[in-house]
Amino acid sequence: MKKTKTLAIVLISLLALVSCSSDNNGIDTEYPVIDISASNAFPVQCSEVTRGQKITFRAQFTDNTELGSYSLDIHHNFDHHTHSTEVNTCVADPVKKPVNPMLYINSVTIPKGQKSYEAIQEITIPADIDPGDYHFMIRLTDKEGWQTIKGLSIKIL
Repeated sequence: MKKTKTLAIVLISLLALVSCSSDNNGIDTEYPVIDISASNAFPVQCSEVTRGQKITFRAQFTDNTELGSYSLDIHHNFDHHTHSTEVNTCVADPVKKPVNPMLYINSVTIPKGQKSYEAIQEITIPADIDPGDYHFMIRLTDKEGWQTIKGLSIKIL
């Protein structure tokens, strides 16, 4: 009887040690967050911008441990492909072939140690590009490599 109680105590102690293991403590498994809900955020789904003008990209980024970098990608959507992450859809122009579409790709490293970062970036929309439907892609990566993508549909007039 004494051996059974001792064995039970040893097994319970081992089980407690195993279940309290700290192997997963400190591992970041959360995606970073792209927030475009502020009143001054730009662009938002279905925004319209004018050729030959400057726009100011503005979004709030957050992460549970540390942000890493973000990239912006503006490319044509004349063929109506999709990677929108938004629920509402925008009125699309008819499908057309690109002649001189805009292509903008830019990556930014976020300063070290930031859990929250307001991204502000001025972008010039060339005057001589094809007007029409475009995608505005925001890719946010945290320090561990987790990535969140927000795909917005915009129209360049």
